[in-house]
Amino acid sequence: MKNLEKVYNSMFSSYPDVVNIKQMMSMLGGISSTLAYKMLRENQIESIKVGREYKIPKINVISYIMRDK
Repeated sequence: MKNLEKVYNSMFSSYPDVVNIKQMMSMLGGISSTLAYKMLRENQIESIKVGREYKIPKINVISYIMRDK
């Protein structure tokens, strides 16, 4: 947990705590919108759907990147 906190404070520091789909796509190296929506629909990255928009906590994107595959 401490390691994740250090990574959170340094990784993607220019992004807000909750990102939108375009910001998430950028954080993941410019993936396509098709792949991004698929990842969210399949809960590979946890998100919250508000109306028609996905709101993705930045920590969930970082956790996805840091996870062991």
